[in-house]
Amino acid sequence: MKRLTEDKTKLVLEKLTKYIGTNVKLLLDRPDGVYCFREKKGRVYYVSEKILSLASMVNPEKLASFGICFGKFTKSGKFRLHITALHQLAPYAQHKIWVKSSAEQQFLYGHHISKSGIGRVTENTPQYQGVVIFSTNDIPLGFGVTAKSTMDCKYADPMATVCFHQADVGEYIRSEDSLI
Repeated sequence: MKRLTEDKTKLVLEKLTKYIGTNVKLLLDRPDGVYCFREKKGRVYYVSEKILSLASMVNPEKLASFGICFGKFTKSGKFRLHITALHQLAPYAQHKIWVKSSAEQQFLYGHHISKSGIGRVTENTPQYQGVVIFSTNDIPLGFGVTAKSTMDCKYADPMATVCFHQADVGEYIRSEDSLI
């Protein structure tokens, strides 16, 4: 449970800003307390300071996890967001894509989203912007990066890729065998 270095904090905040913009402040200073990021074995955890003080009383070698795992640092030093952060980031997302029920299953299998699978898109979403993917029932399904801006989507071919898959809730099922 160590504090993130300045460089690592910058990487985490840049990644979060890509998905939720300036709402990162709301993520850290919440009405139910102050939250922070801590690192353990290359994984970044989002934890309240109350839980952090309790977790500091446990032997670090015996502590498996604390808080919510937001992601991990790769061997090349980049920060990769995990699907476990979805329910914390979804309410603060500035850019969203709602997929039709016919395309929902394909996204949950790890495929990119084509124009024909999109139900709605947040207006003025730029190209290569981080987005949160929702079902038509407003259930968060995962993360993606737009391949085309909102304006480009209007004139794109129906089979053109509009959003690149990053992470989805189907990962739990796909990686079930490797977790056992």
